[in-house]
Amino acid sequence: MTRTDHVSLALDWTPNTNHIGFYIARSKGFYADENLTVSVVSPHEDEYKTTPGARVADRSSTLPSLPRRAWCRTTHGRERPSPRLLPLRRSCRCKVTHAVVTLKSSGIDRPAKLDGKTYASYAARYEGRMVQELIRADGGKGDYIESVPAMLGIWNTLLKGEADATWVFMSWEGIEAARANIDLNVFAFEDFGIPLGYSPVLVAHPDLLASQPDRAAKIFVDAVAADTAHSPLPTPLDAGMVAESARFLAPMYVHEGRGVWGVMEEGVWSAFVDWLSDKGLLTTKVQSRKIGAAGKGMDADKDTTTSLDGLRSGDVGVAIPRESVPASSLFSNEFLL
Repeated sequence: MTRTDHVSLALDWTPNTNHIGFYIARSKGFYADENLTVSVVSPHEDEYKTTPGARVADRSSTLPSLPRRAWCRTTHGRERPSPRLLPLRRSCRCKVTHAVVTLKSSGIDRPAKLDGKTYASYAARYEGRMVQELIRADGGKGDYIESVPAMLGIWNTLLKGEADATWVFMSWEGIEAARANIDLNVFAFEDFGIPLGYSPVLVAHPDLLASQPDRAAKIFVDAVAADTAHSPLPTPLDAGMVAESARFLAPMYVHEGRGVWGVMEEGVWSAFVDWLSDKGLLTTKVQSRKIGAAGKGMDADKDTTTSLDGLRSGDVGVAIPRESVPASSLFSNEFLL
C-alpha cells in the first residue's frame, strides 16, 4: 500500500475484540511512528448501508476488515473490472471461532434439524450455500428458510425467537450469551468437513493482546468510547465482556508450531477455494443482501447477484474454473513486519 498521511479503516462490524489490535496499535503510537494518522469507520454510522469492501472500492476508506468468504469474489469471474482487494494479514486467529448457533432451548441440537427452520442471514457472498452444505453434511436436505433482518440486529433475532439460527463469532456473541446464561448449540463448520479460517483479516501487533488482555481491553473500550462520541454505538461496550473476550482470544494470536503471528498459509486459502469449487459454489453469481431473501430488491446488479432462493433454483451464472482462482492471488504476506 502506498503510504499516506491519513488511513481510514472500515470495520466489518461494530467495534469488538476482533478489531482490538487496531486500537492498541494507535494507543501504542505504532501508526504515529510511521507518520500515519488512522481513523476507524464503524458500519453503524450508516446502519451498514455501505459495506467495508464498498467503502474501499469507492475510495472513501483505505483499508477494510472483512471476513474471509468476502474476498474470494473480488475480480474472479466478473466481466466488469472492479477494484482488487488483497488480504494483508489475518487479524488474530489461528483457530476458527465462528460458527452457526441455535438456542439450546430450541432442541435444534444438530445442523440437520435446521431443515424447515429459519436462519437469520447476513446475505454474505457464500453464506447461504455454506449453511446449506453444513446441513447436508449432517444428513439434512439444506432446505431452510432464510430471513434477512437489519444487519446489526441479526443476533437479537435469535435471542428474541424470531429466528432459529444464525452465524456468530464465539469470541463475541458466544461470550455475550455465556455471560447472560444463555446456552447455545454450536455447529462449527470444520467439524463437518467445511474448511474455514483467517476471518476477519488484516492488521495489529499481538504482543500486548496476548500477554496483557485485561489492559488491552481497557485501552480498547476507552478508545472506542472516544471514537464513537459523535455517533454512539447501538449497544455500548460492556467492559467486563470485552475483557472476557480478550482473554478468550489471547492464546490464539500466535501460530501453533511456528511461533509467528499474522502469516497466512496458501494451503488454507486453497482448501477453501477447492471446497467451493467441489461443491459447485464457485460461480459468477453470488448472494446479495440488496436482492433480499425472496429475490426482491433495488439497486442490485442482476448479472452478478441473486437471492439464496435464486441460487437454489439454479440461477448461479457460470461456473468459474478452479484453475482461474489460484490461491496465491488471494492473499499476501509481503507487508508483514
